[in-house]
Amino acid sequence: MLKNAEDLEKLRNELLKDKKKEQTQIAVCSGTGCRANASEKVVAAFRQGLQDLGMEDEVELKNTGCHGFCEQGPIAVILPQDICYLRVKEENVEEILEKTVRDGEVIEELLFEDEGTKEKIIEESKIPFYKNQERILLAENRKLDPKNIDDYIAHGGYRALSKVLQEMTPEEVMDQVDKANLRGRGGGGFPAGKKFRTTAQAPGEPKYVIVNADEGDPGAYMDRSILEGNPHRVLEGLIIGAYAIGSSQGFVYVRQEYPLALENLTIALEQAREKGFLGGNILDSGFNFDVAIHRGAGAFVSGESSALMTAIEGWVGEPRPKYIRTAVSGIHGKPSNLNNVETWANIPLIMDKGVDWFLNIGTENNPGTKILSLVGNVRNTGLVEIAMGTSLRQLIYDIGGGIPGDKKFKAVQTGGPSGGCIPTQYLDEPIDFDNLSRIGSMMGSGGMIVMDEETCMVDVARYFLNFLKEESCGKCTPCREGIKQMLDILDKISQGKGEEGHVELLQELGDFVEEASLCALGTTAPYPVLSTIKYFQDEYEAHIKENECPAGVCKELIAFVIDEKLCTGCALCRKNCPSDAIAGEPKETHTVIQGKCIKCGICLEVCPPRFAAVKKEKAGKKVLVEEGGN
Repeated sequence: MLKNAEDLEKLRNELLKDKKKEQTQIAVCSGTGCRANASEKVVAAFRQGLQDLGMEDEVELKNTGCHGFCEQGPIAVILPQDICYLRVKEENVEEILEKTVRDGEVIEELLFEDEGTKEKIIEESKIPFYKNQERILLAENRKLDPKNIDDYIAHGGYRALSKVLQEMTPEEVMDQVDKANLRGRGGGGFPAGKKFRTTAQAPGEPKYVIVNADEGDPGAYMDRSILEGNPHRVLEGLIIGAYAIGSSQGFVYVRQEYPLALENLTIALEQAREKGFLGGNILDSGFNFDVAIHRGAGAFVSGESSALMTAIEGWVGEPRPKYIRTAVSGIHGKPSNLNNVETWANIPLIMDKGVDWFLNIGTENNPGTKILSLVGNVRNTGLVEIAMGTSLRQLIYDIGGGIPGDKKFKAVQTGGPSGGCIPTQYLDEPIDFDNLSRIGSMMGSGGMIVMDEETCMVDVARYFLNFLKEESCGKCTPCREGIKQMLDILDKISQGKGEEGHVELLQELGDFVEEASLCALGTTAPYPVLSTIKYFQDEYEAHIKENECPAGVCKELIAFVIDEKLCTGCALCRKNCPSDAIAGEPKETHTVIQGKCIKCGICLEVCPPRFAAVKKEKAGKKVLVEEGGN
């Protein structure tokens, strides 16, 4: 156990002394995404291969957290050369060890290939996906074994905590967070320093500090990846925050669906207690603090602050009216400070590197970086960390590589299921809390879903609203009934049953739900609908007035047909049709029986490209009448 700051520095120096400066490292990403692609088998193959070659003392193998470029996983980086191999398989390991690690040769087939220039890029830092980011929170993910606290300490871990406990008063810590203008990364962008001070000054004991790791947005995994890859960074931030606020008890609320994050966090807590960073008289400072893990039940609404605290108390995770903020009256009615994983992870960096360093990243009112989940119709998908103020265009084209298939960009949906959809004219707008709100969306937790020209915006609004309807706790009428009524109207519009006045009714309902709902799930739920009406009203009008889906997505408004001039009678479409909706004999022209067609699109997929006889057409009023209508 480390008894004081001197013990910590002594241990750090010993760890650094033991490290061989020229030692080769192999860092294999073993976050959840890469594990889904068998990265654990790759790690095992490396471990066995190093033993077989007698190189286990020369080469350090690291089983790390997420590297970010998730669609290219499993990823293996050879250090210090910075050689980055993508989509590594078990069978590639022997060649990597013999050619690259032992002989210094590069295996071109495993390198990143630039889509435009076709250039093979060797170094990870020069791959556009990484080169155009500003990675301060994710930078150490590839350097650390998340299950080894010594790795974290060797890279400066717990130095900020030691500095705070030995040199700073709680008031000085809060002043630093205030001056850094750290805004909560969970979505609202509320100043963390102000929240710290509110809880510290609120009457009542004990005071609680909580990590919100109940990330529930579809496609979002920023907090999960930090907890999986660098749990001690989050824990160090929480301990510093507890010291500033005057809390002796902390909680980490972890989503049930995050088993690896839970595993790594549990190990981190045990190791922190063994080293003396948790418990009584931490680093001889007289400060006592410990942390418990609470596993969430998986409800999206439990990520809301009051609902999360209700769940920690042992009740169903439902929000409650916040006439008094949870910072003043939270768990068991006591002052409770809640921040998400990313917010807490920033605290040690600010304390260690200073306020000026933090303020020099990002913009004046939005300093620092933001981690985003970049998914959808974009070439490079994965976890991205950018300086606040980076434009949407830079994110989607410089980092994301643009839209695949030479298709046109249509919109990007930001901020999770409650976020708005931002069209082409705002591609050069900076990404920050204030600007995204100004143009009808929000930062949210950081989800970014890119959409191309073949996306139906009515269908997008319907998809997200359906998710929110299912996730609403049902406690308040505006959210429970308002979202359902809006979804019913969207269903009618997408089925060709829309009526004049439906768009105006959606706007009226959306304004009411936003104004009257109890918690943020309801107050932000209309954003996908209101933003798509604002920027893509012509698509709503086409669905209603012409019974036509311009993007050819809404099933009731499209039809699959077979061009008799191109059909060779190969029968692949008929053999694969699940509803027996295709008629025709072998080597004769086939036809689609529209009344039986379920619009699954399998016929289009299996039709050989050299024939391309199956076509997807916009149905419009004509086909609806021919099929008997709806």
